[in-house]
Parts: sequence; structure tokens; C-alpha cells
Amino acid sequence: MADVFFNYIDGLEKDSHKTLCNQLIVLIDEHLTYTERKVWHGHPVWFIDGNPIVGFSKQKKGIRLMFWSGADFDEITLNVRGDKYKDASVFYESEDEIVHSDVQRWLEKAVDIQWDYKNLIKRKGKLERLN
Repeated sequence: MADVFFNYIDGLEKDSHKTLCNQLIVLIDEHLTYTERKVWHGHPVWFIDGNPIVGFSKQKKGIRLMFWSGADFDEITLNVRGDKYKDASVFYESEDEIVHSDVQRWLEKAVDIQWDYKNLIKRKGKLERLN
């Protein structure tokens, strides 16, 4: 896989996590075809106009799928909330746990509901809603 995320996925220890992350990439790319994607702060992240939208990372509890503005999605399954900002996440251990219709719905909401993380430093930590 000649991909910007190859080194990240290759560095995962569990094959189940590698498969899971590859599945997340396919799902996200399928629904966010116009986004920029890169490894940011050490893990895969998708951006719209420089604003982070969704990403995933390996953590102790498993693979964390995080939506930067997910706290405003009104989704019970995104039950891991950030303390300081508007992020919300879900953890997975295997690709079998992924409910594709949920991820698709969350990705649609990620486009419609955005907080301006791109200018967070410029605004001295104050978030503003973009749409």
C-alpha cells in the first residue's frame, strides 16, 4: 500500500488492528473523497480546508476513531468525550465491531457540523463554530 498512512499501519502490533485501520481508511475515503489526509500528531487524520475532521489512533483501549466536532453529533455511540474541546470518539478492537452505517452517518455529520480547530491557537484556545 503506497499510502501516506502505510508507516502508521505497518507499525501496529496486532494484525486485527491493521485490518481494522485499513477498513476505516476505505470507509472514510469513500465518503470524504475531497479531503486532505495526512499523519498529524502521529496518527492518520482527514481535513477539510485545513480543519481536522476525523482520525484514528492506537491507544490502550484499542483503535480510537475520533471526530473533532463529534460532541455535537447527538450520537450515543460516540461515547468517549474530550474534556476540553468538542471531540467525541468510539473504540474498536476488530473490524467486526464497525457498523458501516454509523460511520457513514458520522462522516456526513462531520462535514455539516464543524468547529474551527484550524485557528484554535490564533484564537487563544477559543473554539468557534464554522457551520
